[in-house]
Amino acid sequence: MTGSKQTLYEKYGGFPGVRQVVTEFYERALDNDVVGHFFEHVNMARLIDHQTKMIAGLLGGPVEISDARLATAHAHLEVEHHHFDEIALILNETLTDAGFEKQDRVKAIAAVEARRSVVVRRSRAA
Repeated sequence: MTGSKQTLYEKYGGFPGVRQVVTEFYERALDNDVVGHFFEHVNMARLIDHQTKMIAGLLGGPVEISDARLATAHAHLEVEHHHFDEIALILNETLTDAGFEKQDRVKAIAAVEARRSVVVRRSRAA
């Protein structure tokens, strides 16, 4: 099609490509000393399925996860900024190894970063 712009979702293999990236991401996250504990006692197959849908949507795919749903899913975890930073770093490394071009990684990480305030717990009053 002339004039149509390919989404990152399409460029990197659609749902199967995103699922592969998400699976690799969680293999790395599970082994990480900073964030690995968040995934103890978690049904990883279910989490990978949900995360694949979310990342697919962030890359321009057909799935959209609302901020409210994202907030609810993370509310009990007490995610702090340094945890979020570590997740972004792991994701960037995973996208790099999956062959994402630099400008595409920047866009993907920016889409994740835009949800920081939804995922990171609010500071408690001192």
